[in-house]
Amino acid sequence: MKSVQGVSWWPDLPRRQYFRNGFRDAVSALLATSAWGFVTGIAMVKSGLTEFMAALMTLTVYAGSAQLTALPLIEAVTPLWLIFLAGTIVNVRFVIFGAALFPYFAHLPLMKRIVTGYITTDVGFVIFMARYGDARARGTTEQLWYYLGLVVPGWFSWMIASMLGIFLGGYVPSGWSLEFAATLALLAIVIPLVKTRPMMVCCLVAGAIAWIGQPLPLRLGLLAAVLGGVVAGVVAERLQQAAHGRRKGRA
Repeated sequence: MKSVQGVSWWPDLPRRQYFRNGFRDAVSALLATSAWGFVTGIAMVKSGLTEFMAALMTLTVYAGSAQLTALPLIEAVTPLWLIFLAGTIVNVRFVIFGAALFPYFAHLPLMKRIVTGYITTDVGFVIFMARYGDARARGTTEQLWYYLGLVVPGWFSWMIASMLGIFLGGYVPSGWSLEFAATLALLAIVIPLVKTRPMMVCCLVAGAIAWIGQPLPLRLGLLAAVLGGVVAGVVAERLQQAAHGRRKGRA
């Protein structure tokens, strides 16, 4: 694999192959992404936003959890600064994602890094780090185009599904538990990715904190869950490495 100095919008054959590899690994996530986007689209319109405002919010924000956090605040005519604060708090996890991804994309020009950050998703980050988290060489052509194969189709599936929810959601029976179905779809994708003990510890701690933190305002429980899960995963990995080193020393 060789390092990349820039991105061509007309990829050659190897880059197209890397992109297809990412797309292949992301296919199962597209169902959950679409379901979640559809639910978010419906929720925006039902909260009182016009179809135009909802579509604009989807295109500019592209963050389902932040959008759903903002909706009840918008309905309650909450001050604008508080709405922005709530959305920022929910999305703080992307600061952690960005720090982890920086070594892989630091070679890109600023504007391309901004675009890459905009289309970054939770599932795309998890799948990418599961594949390249231990890679010694970072910033390679393969890693970049594989990542684009993960997140670009996710952006399209989210936008299409969200727009369908915005413009057609009124025809969906209110008794359908779409939000619950979207959550189950996300779990079906994430659980098979948990292949190591540190990842298991991370998920268990994050899930426990998220459940306990449900009563917290502004979805602070979600932020606490992300931070707690990351810390727990790092500690578990360090302990596992230390135990492995001790076993090697006794061998």
